[in-house]
Amino acid sequence: MVAHAAPGTERLSVSHLDTSQLPIYCAHEHWGSLTPFGTFPGGFTADIIPGSLPARRVGLLDVVLDPYYSGVLYGAGIRPSDLLPDNGSQPEGAALAIVWERFLAAAGNTLLTGTFQCIRLGIRALYGVDVLHAGTNELLAADEAITERYRDPFTWYRQAMDVLHIAALVRPVHPEFYYSDLGAPPAAAEAALMRTVMRIDPLLDCWEHDSPRRKCLVELTNIEAGDAAGWRKLLEALFSRAAERGALGIKQLQAYSRSLDFEMVDDAAVRFHGGLTDVEVTRFQDWMVHECCKLAEALGWPHQVHVGTHNLPHSNPLPLAGLARTYPRMPIVQMHCWPYLREAGWLARHYPSIYIDSCWMPILNPAYFREALAGWVNYIPFDKLMCSQDATSLEMAAGSIEMVRYISQQVLAQQASDLAVDAGLLQHTAESWLAGNATRLYGTPNKE
Repeated sequence: MVAHAAPGTERLSVSHLDTSQLPIYCAHEHWGSLTPFGTFPGGFTADIIPGSLPARRVGLLDVVLDPYYSGVLYGAGIRPSDLLPDNGSQPEGAALAIVWERFLAAAGNTLLTGTFQCIRLGIRALYGVDVLHAGTNELLAADEAITERYRDPFTWYRQAMDVLHIAALVRPVHPEFYYSDLGAPPAAAEAALMRTVMRIDPLLDCWEHDSPRRKCLVELTNIEAGDAAGWRKLLEALFSRAAERGALGIKQLQAYSRSLDFEMVDDAAVRFHGGLTDVEVTRFQDWMVHECCKLAEALGWPHQVHVGTHNLPHSNPLPLAGLARTYPRMPIVQMHCWPYLREAGWLARHYPSIYIDSCWMPILNPAYFREALAGWVNYIPFDKLMCSQDATSLEMAAGSIEMVRYISQQVLAQQASDLAVDAGLLQHTAESWLAGNATRLYGTPNKE
């Protein structure tokens, strides 16, 4: 990064290319994935209930000790709960200042990670406080401001989206989300701000004999899912309901636990529930992915697929070529991609229906994002790349957006220097990366 002026007043810029005011399309976000919003077995409450509100006060430490950064801390041998008071409560006032000093002392070896830096930059951009160098009064002011904003999170999101020039917001949600009541004011406020993609990964675990999720979906749809015919009817009902509720696509994160090689399986070769062997589980999951892809292709929906970052080397994206050949009218969006940058680029270059969304890379490590852009800019068509954030909170998204704008400017400015590329082409490329490509793929923004 660069030396900063007064916190919250500056914008990072490179040469004459300016991305600071360009619209950005956040096509894969997890805002509301913070402890005060609550959880259920499988995710955060905001993933399953429209218009979810915090169940308690939201403070500075809730934003900082989010699921992603908490994961970094755990990896460093630090338990986030050990940084809080003995009763686990969120401190306020003078107690917060004491806990913050304890946090800085314990977690100092993680403060240069992209995850912490995105949170830090986001808080600075939205509240004008640099928490890494803040005095006690500034720290308490940020805490109070966060608490005040999250009393009405959807109004806060709308205001901040305007400040950050976020043109559209899309979040992945569980299938049950589409059967919840949309009549409550918070749900309506959320629906006015964001669209959704339906997560299909929970469906791939519905083979278990006493699967709570299968039972829930059967109750919601009134369709029994005991065989291939029943599951097809249930899936058709889920996809139809999601489409009625404004869904834009599907998403899966199976790369966390298995390969992305989904074989075509005949109905007769699949056991649909019970005590399945490992081979039978794989067949069930393969069958389920193909059935979902058939429905997504019929609807013209993109399919977001988690690639890399976990379960290496089984999260390599190259097997997705099989899905692209089988369902050529279903756009496949490779999410994250690190460390398989070359493989992801190869797929995007050679398959018209395969795209890349670099989301999460700036949060993992800004250098990964820089490496990715520098490698892709001269290899894949510029209309194949999107730059979402994959953030757990608005504040993290704000910091990631600043990273995206700054690094994309650097990479494109280097094109002007090295290859004498016309400034107009570079500006158009930036516009396409930040919003244009996602708009063409997912549709026009929902924010009014």
